[in-house]
Parts: sequence; structure tokens; C-alpha cells
Amino acid sequence: MTHALIWLSSARYSQPLDDTQRAKWRLLAAGLEQEILVTGFAAAGTPAHFVEEVAFHLLPTPRRAALRYALYYAQMPRLLRRLITPRARVTLIAQSPFEAVVGAWMKQRFGDKVRLVIENHNNFEIDLFLQRRVPLRPLVQRLMMAAARYAFRHADATRAVSATTEERCKAYAPHAPHVRFMAWSDVSAFADVPRARPAAQCVDVVYAGVLRPGKGVHLLIEAFAQAAPPEATLYVVGEPQNAEYAAQLVAQAQALGVAERVRFVGKVPQRELAAYFARARVAALPSFSEGLPRVVLEAMLTGTPVIGTRVGGIPELIRDGETGWLIPPGDVPALAEALRCAYQHPHVEALAGAARRFALDFFSPERYVEGYRALVAAADKSHP
Repeated sequence: MTHALIWLSSARYSQPLDDTQRAKWRLLAAGLEQEILVTGFAAAGTPAHFVEEVAFHLLPTPRRAALRYALYYAQMPRLLRRLITPRARVTLIAQSPFEAVVGAWMKQRFGDKVRLVIENHNNFEIDLFLQRRVPLRPLVQRLMMAAARYAFRHADATRAVSATTEERCKAYAPHAPHVRFMAWSDVSAFADVPRARPAAQCVDVVYAGVLRPGKGVHLLIEAFAQAAPPEATLYVVGEPQNAEYAAQLVAQAQALGVAERVRFVGKVPQRELAAYFARARVAALPSFSEGLPRVVLEAMLTGTPVIGTRVGGIPELIRDGETGWLIPPGDVPALAEALRCAYQHPHVEALAGAARRFALDFFSPERYVEGYRALVAAADKSHP
């Protein structure tokens, strides 16, 4: 009979783990000194159980992404009951309020044996609707918010990644203690990559993230066509999560006459992403909504200034005019002007150095582990 920490998510994991995931779980296993179990979905599509740094218990991935949550709610309770029953005490760490619904069911099923921690990494109230068109949106939104409120009522502690995500946690779970720290980043993969040339001698622009409407990549392509010098290339690095949107971006680049200067790279390993950043003049993240996007910090670690929107936790990372530029969301003229500033700024190298120093100071693996120690302790302390 043992005490375990169980990560509760709908994320997909592959075996073997990639370098970033392996580093994360190795760090937590050593730093938390408790049994760690991770639930989610198997990238290969079939159920999986394996041990790599920690123990993974994974559901089969459905062929259609839209069915993942249906399968999650149907099968995750059975898996959790099997994992919880032989253990004396369990802390469930749910990666979102919606995934935490199953954790709340387990609390009601097992009582004092289970603690529930809910993490909030983004603006869960609207983010889904920025990603794709959702049929019957008013009904779906009401159901989602009812689920979130139900889960938060059962929370023993919450974890946020930014001031704005913490505000939502406090609004939904005023009874619970709240702990704030950044999402995991494999700092060494970015900080240790040398720049081939100083930022002042580079011309390329990099966007890194999934391709969906809420990320504003279409705005970046329009601004790039207006403001970037003809020798510059825009590298769009990330998974085409919304295939229709990704196709629209390709068509947009062709219509604007910059198709040969906009490269759609797809998803790449962390060290390859770091190499793109390390060859760039500037990185850009023109999102409409964010939590605390680690991609901003990752770009800064390579000595690359960042253009970001004044949403979510981005202003906590970018100091306007000092480590990058902040612009209003949805404002193409402001984004184009920020790009011009990146090319014309007389001291862009000073910005690049300041960005790297800020990023090195902001996040460390030690702080990440300490955040989880504080989170688990807060859940234990608040539990009746």
C-alpha cells in the first residue's frame, strides 16, 4: 500500500519517449521521490503499459481526434479505479479542468483516499472555439463550463502557469490553495544551442506552435509580406492541427506572392526547433489567447527577441522594447510595424542578450520540481 502521484491527461505518449519528455519525467521522479504514474493515450494507437523513468498506463488512441474525449470519459474511470485501489493514498494531477472531471468522480468514489489537483494552462473558457468551428457552440459551451465548475468544486489545490490562468482558478475554486509555476521546458535544448550568427546579422522570422486559427499565423503571413525584406524567410514550425486552416495558410502565402519565402516545416524535435530560433532575427507569436507559452521563453533562450500579443501570460515574458515587442491581438499593422522595428532597431543585439538573460533567470528545472512539491503539499494540507 503506497502513496502515488497520478498524472491524469488526454495527451499522447510514444515509446520510447522523446528527449524532452524523458528529461521531464526523470527530473520529477528524482525530485518528488514518490511513485509516479502517467495516464493518457498511446501514440501507436493500441493500449500500452511501459516504464520509462516513470510508469505509463495508456489508452488506445481513437482514429478520429474528435472521439478522444468520448473514449477518455468512457475508459479512464476504469483504468483509474485499477490504479487507485491497491494504493493507500493517491494525488490525481489533472492537466485541465475537463480532464479533472474524471478525477472528481474518483474523489466521490474513493473519498479521503484521493486528492485532486487541477492544472490550468490556458483560457479554457474560449480556447476550443478559437481552434475550430464547433457546431451548437452555445450548448457545447454551457456543458463545458458546467463540467469545469463541477471539477473545480472538488479540487484540493490548483496549479496555474500565469497570472491570468491563476485568476480563472481563483474564480472557479476560491476554496482551494493556488500554486503558480511555468510548464516544463527542456532548457538545455535551447540554451546550449550556439547561434551561427548574431541576431543583428540574421533576417529570418520563426513562428513555432500548432497551426490553428487562434494562433494568428494568417496575420503573421500578411504582416511578413508587408514588412520583411525580400531576402527574409518565414519558417512556420508546428503540427497542422487544423488541416483546413493549414491549407488556407498555404493559399494565403501564394496569393500574397510570398510562397517561396514562407516555409511550412511541420513538427520538429526540440533541438531542431532551437536551431531554427538560433538562425532567426526574431520569433513571433501573434496569438489571440495563451496561458504562459513556453515557446516564447525557448526562443529567448537562444538569444532571439520575440514579438508577442498582449494576451494571457505573454506580457509576463516579453518586456516591450527590452526583450521583444508587444502588440494588440488581431492587429496586422501593429505586427508589421513590430517586424520593421526588429529589422531597423539599432541595438537589436542588446535586445537579444537581454531576452536570453531574462529567460535563463525565469525558468529552471529546480523551480519546476519545487513547484510540484509545493502543489502536492498544498493539496495534502487543504484536504479534510
